[in-house]
Amino acid sequence: MDPTSRYARQSPLTVTLPDGTVRTMSAPRTVPAPPPGGQVLTAPGARLDLMAAELIGDSTQWWRIADANPFADATRLETPGVAVDLPGG
Repeated sequence: MDPTSRYARQSPLTVTLPDGTVRTMSAPRTVPAPPPGGQVLTAPGARLDLMAAELIGDSTQWWRIADANPFADATRLETPGVAVDLPGG
């Protein structure tokens, strides 16, 4: 697994389905409160991967921006004019 993945430090979870099939998956992840990192306003055409590429330098780190913002629907972060909290560190 990619060490920069948000699931990299999660322990695997093994479950047995009603039909006896055993599945191994990542355990649910608890999202920690991010350290302060600033804030930007989204522009038309904003996308989480594009914001991550510009602000973090890696488009695959889009989830760090999503985690820094407590919206139930992360696509709200792509609406023009929304204040987006940036992940710290």
